[in-house]
Amino acid sequence: MAAISELDPRTPVIIGVGQAAERIEDADYRGLSPVELAAKAAQAAITDTGAGSLVTEIDTIVTTRQFEDSTPGAPATLGKSAKFPLSLADRLGSAPKRAVLEVAGGQSPQHLVNEFTRDILSGRSDVVLLAGAEAISTIRHLTKADGKPDFTDDPEDRNGVFEDRGFGLKGLVSLEQANHGLVNAPVQYALLENARRAMTGLSRDDYRMAMAELFAPFTKVAASNPYSAAPEERNAEDLATVTERNRMIADPYTRFVVARDQVNQAAAVVLTTIATARRLGVSEDKWVFLHGQADLRERNLFERNELGEAPSAVSAIRHALDIAGRGLDDIDFFDFYSCFPIAVSNVTEAMGLRSDDPRGLTLTGGLPFFGGAGNNYSMHAIAEAVSRVREQPGSSALISANGGIMSKTSVGIYSTTPSALKTDASDELQSRIDELDSPGHVAHPTGLATIETYTVQHTRGGKTGIIIGRLDVDGRRFIAKVATGEDELMDLLEHTDQPIGQRIHVTAHGYGNRATLPGSAVVASPAPVLRDDYEYVAVRRDGPLLEVTINRPDLRNCLHPPANEELDEIFDAYFADPGLWVAIITGAGQKSFCAGNDMLYSATGKLMYAPLNGFGGLTSRKDMPKPVIAAVNGYAMGGGFEIALACHLVVADEAAKFALSEVKVGLIAGAGGVVRLPRAIPPKIANELILTGRKIGAEEAQRLGVVNRVTPTGEALGAARELAAEIIAASPTSVRLSLTLMEQTRGIADTYDAVTHPTDVIDELMFSADAHEGINAFARRRAPQWKNC
Repeated sequence: MAAISELDPRTPVIIGVGQAAERIEDADYRGLSPVELAAKAAQAAITDTGAGSLVTEIDTIVTTRQFEDSTPGAPATLGKSAKFPLSLADRLGSAPKRAVLEVAGGQSPQHLVNEFTRDILSGRSDVVLLAGAEAISTIRHLTKADGKPDFTDDPEDRNGVFEDRGFGLKGLVSLEQANHGLVNAPVQYALLENARRAMTGLSRDDYRMAMAELFAPFTKVAASNPYSAAPEERNAEDLATVTERNRMIADPYTRFVVARDQVNQAAAVVLTTIATARRLGVSEDKWVFLHGQADLRERNLFERNELGEAPSAVSAIRHALDIAGRGLDDIDFFDFYSCFPIAVSNVTEAMGLRSDDPRGLTLTGGLPFFGGAGNNYSMHAIAEAVSRVREQPGSSALISANGGIMSKTSVGIYSTTPSALKTDASDELQSRIDELDSPGHVAHPTGLATIETYTVQHTRGGKTGIIIGRLDVDGRRFIAKVATGEDELMDLLEHTDQPIGQRIHVTAHGYGNRATLPGSAVVASPAPVLRDDYEYVAVRRDGPLLEVTINRPDLRNCLHPPANEELDEIFDAYFADPGLWVAIITGAGQKSFCAGNDMLYSATGKLMYAPLNGFGGLTSRKDMPKPVIAAVNGYAMGGGFEIALACHLVVADEAAKFALSEVKVGLIAGAGGVVRLPRAIPPKIANELILTGRKIGAEEAQRLGVVNRVTPTGEALGAARELAAEIIAASPTSVRLSLTLMEQTRGIADTYDAVTHPTDVIDELMFSADAHEGINAFARRRAPQWKNC
């Protein structure tokens, strides 16, 4: 290793670390906000440097995100800071030139050290304060208290220094996962943990004990840590035994082995250059160098070859060791991110580390026992690592931080031994990971399958079985819930020693995929027939004409899932009934055809979904071989316009207004609007309407080609009936097969290729009763009597 005098003066060093915590039961409990806790830890880190004037030297403040600001719509019952790093700066009396709020993820603290040491070396920053805090325990404790505090803060962003990097959730969460119960970490990790158990071949009981034996030493470290949220030593039997206190959370996890989020904890780290540390008079025995680092990302959940492992985490650790020029035996201290057992065993077993390694696997006590301080946990681990290597000069500490669902890993190796900051090759390694083959994924599966992994979630509302499986037909991966009433499958998941590999049947629905045992009648679908009445839709049958009226006029005929399900059922029956030839869809009243999604229903937090056939049962329907006419009376906004675009014909009254208004409420026209409109009208005009949400009237819509006929106000339905009558006068077989042939050739750009495209439509037509009837009726100069066959 190089002597300090040989190093570039801009070589980054850690010069200060600090932690803060409080427990509700403590005699000196103050109920500090996250900002106040972060300020306390930051002040401790500043004091740790021994440089009295450091606050005025800080040019960059970077903070991790709080849980209440890590996902869209997360509650902040006592309020929160709108610009956390600036709130922290105000508490400290600092005026940074740059204030950054990092993306969510437990990898954040170590990733920030890796990133900002590079910034320091390059000269972009000189003195950087990294900090974060959680006060979840206090917030829960005081939310219902009389005179509860208000933690709201919206500091002024002077000179535009604030940078919010966003949630950083792309690829980590999806509506598909959320709709199947993958909304919290224990459930998601439990799926991975059970996949890993299958790989080990251990029984349920043996695996639960193995997890407990892994974590029992962590409790001993937590018990002696003054910043711990749960300083209580437990043995493996305590952790493995299911009791009322140690209840099941998500099989195989009991409460004691999952990350503890009820904490009040904060930690901070100060980075600077050798030159600045010298200028500020920071003693060299405070200096800690980053010897090796890596940042890698595992592929998204459904793209992983094996769900029971995350090899990118192992690669990140090995790469950081290579950069540092060290082997595993050269490391004196470890802290492996320990939100759940698999996060530790995934790396330690691959690296050949035993759970009883005398060096230990944690510096803090781990997330279930020390505390899972949100995205900021590893800042505490870094603070502990710095303290340990200072106490034992020349020693080394390895921090492995995990984010997402074993999705992101950031690693750092620390020592007081002087070292230049070396360049890692994480980008090159990442490209290799991204290029690996991956299994296919199907969002809407139907058919026989096998269980790849599973869990049973336990809540106050009952139990939910969640399965990731593979279709027999092509091996594609899917997610499903156990169907309601499928008790035998639930029993298999809970009590069979190894459910993985068992045969199941999966069925796709708009609200999600449902798993049953093969042959079960639990999710059998009834034949598509019209009912006598519906709650949200009115239906009128007039010979071969079906009129469908969205009947929610008080809500501008907006649609919510129950209304969408009714429309889907109605159109299933329409397309299946040979006696129905034409359908009209309209809205009740004169003000609105359909104003799109029911946003008030959405705001309740209830599950929002559309049937597999799309919004209104139409926008994603693949086969529409019979005409559907939209009679637009008033507003056709958002999803309402998308329904009209999905129809074959549109009649609108003069008062009609059309708009894809989703961008005005932070959404997109994802039910076909952004696809169909640019194909229906000039693309530049479509771009304008989609990107601005501008309304157009009936006449402009007709000029653009999305409306066939315009009528006086209030007469759209009557005109639609007239148009339907014209169609009904023609051969229903010809109409149906004309639509079929148009659909078959829609994607063929060359006219000649489209005209000569092989099809059985003409054969079906010419050998139909209607073709024979039409020719004979014409020859005999009589009205045809159509058979629709």
